Amino acid sequence: MSRRKRHTPEQIVVKLREVDALLNAGQSLGQVIQHLGVTEATYHRWRNQYGGMKAEEARRLKALEIENARLKRLLADAELDKAILTEAMDLLGKP
Repeated sequence: MSRRKRHTPEQIVVKLREVDALLNAGQSLGQVIQHLGVTEATYHRWRNQYGGMKAEEARRLKALEIENARLKRLLADAELDKAILTEAMDLLGKP
């Protein structure tokens, strides 16, 4: 079983451009996907997520997704702290 390879957004954009060039050259989608070494599902997911983007836009999107995940974790931690403090106040009998 081969190990899963992660592609950077920039690499994905480059590969999608390569797919377009190969398809325009007359190759079938199956041949192109096999050449890329990805599954058809991966290709379609990439096309939906990164189709029409430039490498810089894809990099920015990935950075925003990472920042969004970080902020969601911070909010979840803050909500947990708030719940713990509220429960502690209730146990102490203070309103």
